[in-house]
Amino acid sequence: SKKKGLNVEEKRARMMELFFETKDVFQLKDLEKIAPKEKGITLMSVKEILQSLVDDGMVDTDRIGTSNYFWAFPSKALHARKRKLEELESQFAESSQKKEALQKSIEKSKIGREDTAERAALLKELATLRQKKEQLKTEIDKYRECDPDVVEEMRK
Repeated sequence: SKKKGLNVEEKRARMMELFFETKDVFQLKDLEKIAPKEKGITLMSVKEILQSLVDDGMVDTDRIGTSNYFWAFPSKALHARKRKLEELESQFAESSQKKEALQKSIEKSKIGREDTAERAALLKELATLRQKKEQLKTEIDKYRECDPDVVEEMRK
């Protein structure tokens, strides 16, 4: 049976392994020679995978003269993960504080809104008054044409 090729994530992981194991600086042509032999990444996809790693900030690149150099060291990856972890922990702490504040706000809002018979009666009365208000508004709109102010406006 045919051997299945590597998916993009596997290629990215193997490329990072290459950088971490060698702890060296490479040019694209060097990587195009080494990666297919050592890591089984096809020659055609080396540049694409390398560019995706550069775009994600996992591999550093710099132009020196007419050449582009690529490198990634394990310590940078560790620092990036630590920084990301600290950032996520601070976001979590912030979100926890917001949640607590909202919980307290909810508890404070519930005071005086306990379900009682009086409250239910007042809510029912409020609903009927709102409905009556809407009915009166529609009735006023019906007679708007006969309003003396509107008639005067039309004359002008």
